[in-house]
Amino acid sequence: MALFGNAHTMDPGKAAREYARLLGQGEQVHGAYQLIRDAILLTNQRMILIDKQGLTGKKIEYHSLPYRSITHFSVETAGHFEIWVSGSATPIEKTFTKGVNIYEVQAILTQFVAR
Repeated sequence: MALFGNAHTMDPGKAAREYARLLGQGEQVHGAYQLIRDAILLTNQRMILIDKQGLTGKKIEYHSLPYRSITHFSVETAGHFEIWVSGSATPIEKTFTKGVNIYEVQAILTQFVAR
């Protein structure tokens, strides 16, 4: 399903081990999603967007979005997800597969964005 450009669920524990070097002390992964080579991590402190670039994927760009910079977000039951970050007029958009519980994504965001 990832071949169609949609994110699917990853085990948060596995994602925490795989991306341990990105995590700060005490930071925990609450949700993790794979999009072909890219990934999205929802931790207790921020959202991390992992963008593997080029044919080999050796060049990787990491975007760290503290929850306090998220002005609002939307999720659709069809699995479409948008977040607006302060200072940017256009949202970041991702689409999840039907296997992803979009309400779980929304619940994690609500827990940390609403602080």
